Amino acid sequence: MSKLKRVALIADTFPPFRTSGAVQLRDLALEFLEQGYELTVLLPSSELNQVWRMEDFKGVNILRLRAPRAKGAGYLKRTLAEFMMPFSMKYALKKSPLKNAVWDAVIWYAPSIFHTPLVKYLKNKSGCKGYLIIRDIFPNWAVDLGLMNKGLAYAFFSLVANYQYQNADIIGVQSSGNLKYFKSWEKKIGKNLEVLENWLGQPSELPCSINLSQSLLSGREIFVYAGNMGVAQGLEILLELAEHLQRRKDIGFVFVGRGSECHRLQEIAANKRLNNTLFYDEIEPDEIPKLYEQCSVGLVCLHPKHKSCNIPGKFLTYIQNGLPVLANINPDNDLANLILKEKVGQVCETNQVAELERLAEDLLDQIHKDKGMPKRCLDLFECKFSVTNAVKKIVHSLSKSMV
Repeated sequence: MSKLKRVALIADTFPPFRTSGAVQLRDLALEFLEQGYELTVLLPSSELNQVWRMEDFKGVNILRLRAPRAKGAGYLKRTLAEFMMPFSMKYALKKSPLKNAVWDAVIWYAPSIFHTPLVKYLKNKSGCKGYLIIRDIFPNWAVDLGLMNKGLAYAFFSLVANYQYQNADIIGVQSSGNLKYFKSWEKKIGKNLEVLENWLGQPSELPCSINLSQSLLSGREIFVYAGNMGVAQGLEILLELAEHLQRRKDIGFVFVGRGSECHRLQEIAANKRLNNTLFYDEIEPDEIPKLYEQCSVGLVCLHPKHKSCNIPGKFLTYIQNGLPVLANINPDNDLANLILKEKVGQVCETNQVAELERLAEDLLDQIHKDKGMPKRCLDLFECKFSVTNAVKKIVHSLSKSMV
């Protein structure tokens, strides 16, 4: 056991939210507990009647602190709410039973990029180090996708993002391709940069509310997409793929989740009269493994304008359940090399539906001929993406920084 014992984890998502981030943080918190650490998760909550509320989550301490509502608000209101969030949380923390708590380390999870004032307060109060887990490079990716130009908004968000980097002692990025964004930061004394791969805990045995054997796709080879359906995913090409493969009566497509593009995608599918495609609302994360048991291929899709590397959480859920992957992703993404090197699927980097169609059919043929593919998926997950390895890496880096 290292010198590190009491850890604060700051985030803006956790169950009962069903996002991939909430699932990751749940699994991370439980693994810290499993490895013998005392972990407290600090979360903003706009629904509290009181200033704070302490909860027990399977042995993990959860301190919910009142803060303005950010999720689901309009762009400007959300930005203002997130800006105020750490100050509101700091005020609520001072009213809570943990107002005098001292921590051995502070870990925080981005997104959001706005946690830093609370992080800095806890670090200064405890005289401890801070580990930033960063999962996307914002606002850079928003500019890449044309959602933001390099004007005042970009300057503001960049200032906030750089402030959080300045206050981190260690930054863990999700892919080696993202290291280049922090090379100048790493040169500063006392700063450490590393790859911290995404992670998941053990899959559950909870039954799934979706039964594809009772749907119009019964008996087909199912290509499944489960997760967020937003602009960053660029999912339209998957509907084009479904349209091209309508000639194959043995193939079906299933989309499960929510997001800003969900309704529009359903309208596109209806307009195309896709009789091989079904949409389902978001389900509990613990139902996902039983969903995948009914499927043949997991779909990963990233908008082609992305310039940063991304290993989506859904990729982990696929390989954790032995499901080969068909990916349509931006060029020069580390995920492409990983999938092809480990022989766990096929990758399209051109964003051309004709190539994606060819790869989809090739992958199905490969799955039928190569019975070792599911095991390679499982082995890759255990080697690189287990939550046990993630906690050990975080603790090791923090312990080194404490010397």
